[in-house]
Amino acid sequence: MAKITGIGGVFLKCRGDSAALARWYQEHLGLRLEDFGGAVLRWPEDKGEDQGVTVWHLADRDSQWFSPSDSSFMINYRVDDLDELLEQLRAGNVAIIGGPESHENGKFAWVMDPDGNKVELWEPMARDGSNKGA
Repeated sequence: MAKITGIGGVFLKCRGDSAALARWYQEHLGLRLEDFGGAVLRWPEDKGEDQGVTVWHLADRDSQWFSPSDSSFMINYRVDDLDELLEQLRAGNVAIIGGPESHENGKFAWVMDPDGNKVELWEPMARDGSNKGA
């Protein structure tokens, strides 16, 4: 049987200026933009011990997981150094709406992009239980 093998792309329908939103992701989250205006993320650039897994999950319709965004999606971006990125975001006047939090599989924090989408930032760690509370 044919099956899904990974995430091939993430596409957002912008509420405002798409070029300005792309620049925000480039400036604040270090997303390297290509000539076509989007980005190409390559797994070899990721240094996580999990060798680059992507989680896919469906939330219940009454879930508050994406709050305070009213979007029906949230994207989790893998990052290489969450603490440093949070310092950069604060220096750029980007409000951190949650975190950082440590869990068994890594550290997490959340911000809102200028379009009102909640963005989850994740620094992966080996899932062995010794990371909780780190």
